[in-house]
Amino acid sequence: MRHKAFKMRISLLFFSVFILSTLALAQDTDTVKLQGRVMQLDLEKNVMIVNERLFVLDSQTSVRDEKDYPITVDRLKLESWVYVEGKNNKAIKKLVAKKIYLLPKYIEKSERRLYPFME
Repeated sequence: MRHKAFKMRISLLFFSVFILSTLALAQDTDTVKLQGRVMQLDLEKNVMIVNERLFVLDSQTSVRDEKDYPITVDRLKLESWVYVEGKNNKAIKKLVAKKIYLLPKYIEKSERRLYPFME
Protein backbone atom coordinates (compact mmCIF):
# COMPACT_ATOMS: atom_id res chain seq x y z
CA MET A 1 0.00 0.00 0.00
CA ARG A 2 2.82 2.42 0.83
CA HIS A 3 4.49 1.60 -2.48
CA LYS A 4 1.35 2.57 -4.40
CA ALA A 5 1.02 5.87 -2.47
CA PHE A 6 4.69 6.63 -3.11
CA LYS A 7 4.25 6.05 -6.86
CA MET A 8 1.20 8.29 -6.85
CA ARG A 9 3.10 11.13 -5.14
CA ILE A 10 6.04 10.81 -7.55
CA SER A 11 3.65 10.86 -10.51
CA LEU A 12 1.91 13.92 -9.12
CA LEU A 13 5.25 15.64 -8.58
CA PHE A 14 6.41 15.01 -12.15
CA PHE A 15 3.05 16.11 -13.51
CA SER A 16 3.23 19.36 -11.51
CA VAL A 17 6.76 20.08 -12.68
CA PHE A 18 5.73 19.43 -16.29
CA ILE A 19 2.71 21.75 -16.08
CA LEU A 20 4.66 24.56 -14.40
CA SER A 21 7.53 24.37 -16.89
CA THR A 22 5.07 24.39 -19.79
CA LEU A 23 3.40 27.50 -18.38
CA ALA A 24 6.76 29.21 -17.96
CA LEU A 25 7.68 28.47 -21.57
CA ALA A 26 4.29 29.65 -22.79
CA GLN A 27 4.88 33.09 -21.30
CA ASP A 28 7.88 33.57 -23.60
CA THR A 29 5.74 33.15 -26.71
CA ASP A 30 4.37 36.67 -26.19
CA THR A 31 7.74 38.10 -27.25
CA VAL A 32 8.61 38.48 -30.93
CA LYS A 33 12.09 39.19 -32.25
CA LEU A 34 12.67 39.44 -35.97
CA GLN A 35 14.78 41.03 -38.67
CA GLY A 36 13.18 42.34 -41.84
CA ARG A 37 12.41 45.21 -44.13
CA VAL A 38 9.90 47.90 -43.31
CA MET A 39 7.04 47.11 -45.69
CA GLN A 40 4.67 49.86 -44.55
CA LEU A 41 5.13 52.78 -42.20
CA ASP A 42 2.56 55.25 -40.90
CA LEU A 43 4.04 57.47 -38.21
CA GLU A 44 0.78 59.41 -37.83
CA LYS A 45 -1.03 56.21 -36.82
CA ASN A 46 2.07 54.85 -35.03
CA VAL A 47 2.13 51.57 -36.95
CA MET A 48 4.56 49.74 -39.18
CA ILE A 49 4.61 46.41 -40.97
CA VAL A 50 7.75 44.27 -40.95
CA ASN A 51 7.73 40.81 -42.55
CA GLU A 52 3.95 41.03 -42.91
CA ARG A 53 3.51 41.63 -39.16
CA LEU A 54 1.83 44.76 -37.88
CA PHE A 55 3.62 46.50 -35.02
CA VAL A 56 2.15 49.35 -32.99
CA LEU A 57 4.58 52.02 -31.78
CA ASP A 58 3.82 53.56 -28.41
CA SER A 59 5.49 56.01 -26.03
CA GLN A 60 7.64 53.18 -24.65
CA THR A 61 9.03 52.17 -28.07
CA SER A 62 12.77 52.74 -28.26
CA VAL A 63 14.30 53.39 -31.70
CA ARG A 64 18.05 52.81 -31.97
CA ASP A 65 20.74 52.53 -34.62
CA GLU A 66 22.95 49.49 -35.29
CA LYS A 67 25.39 50.65 -32.58
CA ASP A 68 22.57 50.76 -30.03
CA TYR A 69 22.46 54.58 -29.88
CA PRO A 70 19.05 56.28 -29.64
CA ILE A 71 17.71 57.82 -32.83
CA THR A 72 14.45 59.51 -33.78
CA VAL A 73 11.61 57.50 -35.28
CA ASP A 74 11.64 59.65 -38.44
CA ARG A 75 14.88 57.90 -39.48
CA LEU A 76 12.80 54.81 -40.27
CA LYS A 77 11.98 54.60 -43.96
CA LEU A 78 10.23 52.16 -46.26
CA GLU A 79 12.46 49.26 -47.36
CA SER A 80 15.02 49.91 -44.59
CA TRP A 81 16.28 46.90 -42.64
CA VAL A 82 15.27 46.71 -38.99
CA TYR A 83 15.45 44.34 -36.06
CA VAL A 84 12.29 44.52 -33.95
CA GLU A 85 11.60 43.28 -30.45
CA GLY A 86 7.90 43.30 -29.73
CA LYS A 87 5.42 42.08 -27.19
CA ASN A 88 1.97 40.70 -27.84
CA ASN A 89 -0.54 42.98 -26.10
CA LYS A 90 -3.60 40.84 -25.47
CA ALA A 91 -5.73 43.83 -24.44
CA ILE A 92 -5.49 45.45 -27.88
CA LYS A 93 -4.71 42.16 -29.70
CA LYS A 94 -1.67 43.62 -31.46
CA LEU A 95 2.11 43.44 -31.36
CA VAL A 96 3.63 46.45 -29.63
CA ALA A 97 7.19 47.29 -30.66
CA LYS A 98 9.42 47.68 -27.61
CA LYS A 99 12.74 48.18 -29.42
CA ILE A 100 13.48 48.89 -33.07
CA TYR A 101 17.04 48.79 -34.35
CA LEU A 102 17.76 50.42 -37.71
CA LEU A 103 20.23 48.20 -39.57
CA PRO A 104 22.57 49.07 -42.46
CA LYS A 105 21.68 45.84 -44.32
CA TYR A 106 20.47 42.29 -43.79
CA ILE A 107 22.60 40.76 -41.03
CA GLU A 108 23.71 37.20 -41.79
CA LYS A 109 23.86 34.65 -38.97
CA SER A 110 27.66 34.74 -39.05
CA GLU A 111 27.59 38.53 -38.50
CA ARG A 112 25.06 38.59 -35.65
CA ARG A 113 27.80 38.32 -33.05
CA LEU A 114 28.71 41.90 -34.03
CA TYR A 115 25.25 43.06 -32.93
CA PRO A 116 24.75 42.17 -29.24
CA PHE A 117 21.01 42.95 -29.33
CA MET A 118 20.45 40.12 -31.86
CA GLU A 119 20.07 36.73 -30.26
